[in-house]
Amino acid sequence: MLSEIDFRNVLFLDIETVPQSPSFKDLPEKTRVLWDKKSSYFRNEEQEADTVYEKAGIYAEFGKIICISVGVITREKKPYGIRIRSYSGSDEKKILEDFVGMIDKYSADKEVYLCAHNGKEFDFPYIARRMLINGLKLPGILDSAGKKPWDIKHLDTLELWKFGDYKHYTSLDLLTNIFNIPSPKNDMDGSMVADVFWNQGDLKRIAEYCQNDVLAIAQLMLRYKGMDLIPSENIEYVE
Repeated sequence: MLSEIDFRNVLFLDIETVPQSPSFKDLPEKTRVLWDKKSSYFRNEEQEADTVYEKAGIYAEFGKIICISVGVITREKKPYGIRIRSYSGSDEKKILEDFVGMIDKYSADKEVYLCAHNGKEFDFPYIARRMLINGLKLPGILDSAGKKPWDIKHLDTLELWKFGDYKHYTSLDLLTNIFNIPSPKNDMDGSMVADVFWNQGDLKRIAEYCQNDVLAIAQLMLRYKGMDLIPSENIEYVE
């Protein structure tokens, strides 16, 4: 039960992903053929594979992770505080290695949970797939093979809001609005991440966008438990 989980043992996270190459024409020929086949399932008859290549970033087989932001609760007493850190760059393998190193350190003496918005369908499997592609061993918390559902330490703010209604999707932006949580969005949205990365090279802007979502996820979980929000003076960003 959610009421039994100590939020100090939760790693709140969000990831940002982009297509593996700046454009469709930059892909190896075999990959272009495979993207053409993959995208045929969702593009309309007038569209060619290259015109929908911006969607490649949401597929672990055609995209890559450029930022993982993680937040941890830092205070035992209310109101809580949170410390947020980002692992970002163009070297995906290093991002993943640093992320796993953080998990290993944080979970050395306690059982931890991962929490994301739509994490069970996107963030968690995406991270796991990209780790395998990069030749990295999955940490126990991401290795769900053979585990019973209740043994998998994953929390999902979208799933919790569904209350079993699997047809229902609610954005993080909408949930923060109805729960009177300051909006996590700034001057960009998810559709802009690839352009900001490939054409502008502004990783700092992407990391800040990712961190805002992490804060919103943590605040939303507090609302789910009927608790006060983390005040701005208790929010710490770590370089």
